[in-house]
Amino acid sequence: MKAHKKEEEMFRFAEYSAEAAERVGYSNYSYWRSVFRNFLKKKSAVVMSVIFIIIVLFSFIATAIGKYDYGQLKSSMLEAFTSPNGEYWFGTDNLGRDYWCQVWYAAQISIRLALLVAVGECVLGIIIGCVWGYVRQADRILTEIYNIIGNVPTIIYMTLIALMVGQSFTIMAVSLIAFGWLGMARNVRNLVMMYRDREYNLASRCLGTPIWRVLVKNIFPYLISMIILRLALSIPSTIATETTLSYLGLGLDVNMPSLGLLLRNARSYFLQYPYLLVFPAVIVSLITITFYLVGNAFSDAADPRNHV
Repeated sequence: MKAHKKEEEMFRFAEYSAEAAERVGYSNYSYWRSVFRNFLKKKSAVVMSVIFIIIVLFSFIATAIGKYDYGQLKSSMLEAFTSPNGEYWFGTDNLGRDYWCQVWYAAQISIRLALLVAVGECVLGIIIGCVWGYVRQADRILTEIYNIIGNVPTIIYMTLIALMVGQSFTIMAVSLIAFGWLGMARNVRNLVMMYRDREYNLASRCLGTPIWRVLVKNIFPYLISMIILRLALSIPSTIATETTLSYLGLGLDVNMPSLGLLLRNARSYFLQYPYLLVFPAVIVSLITITFYLVGNAFSDAADPRNHV
């Protein structure tokens, strides 16, 4: 009797509370909050992102605070090749035009082109890559299209388009998107094929979940890290391609200056007047390096495997 009483004192039934159970099982995990928390831990990447944002914003502010408007450039052959001074902050070019206005206006054009092409390649590559990786019947034909387009250097396509169609901002943007989606689509396709037959996706399909929902909810989170990385690589790559084409005379129209066009024009004078090459080259280097480093850091932060 006494032993039974001791057992009752030692053990008792736990009270069940639905609210307490829900509170214990609740997790306040947020994917994007975790992404930004991991990104902010990398101080160097944060500094680089601030530099990139400052360059982008200042490219629009600089033309407003400059003494001359790009659309109404006053040129005088008497002021050609004037070194940087209080009147001409970046000096003047071979026609006596204010170089400050030209450099920052060209930076605007190059940045807008790079962002437009990066977003276009991203959207087109994701759509084609998801179809390529998820729809088995489309795999063969899309693989052949990829091989046909991918085995010819992009510079050849761009040269033919510039010579046969023309040179303008729109033509270059559409052309770069039309041939630049390959890398994004291939990476998306490989990851979709890797995750599409996982047990939870098979279970979702058996339960009647629409394909678009399986792609968006179950597979897309695993693609974000790679997409951000490809996006980060696309922006400096586009600026480099535009610079190369403009340097060869196959870039944008001469009436719409870009950083590549300024570098091309400076090649004949940079030994005597190095500032003509230094200013646009520094801006190109800062944009490409900073965004590449920021993209790599953000890609690592977006990887779900790095989240705790």
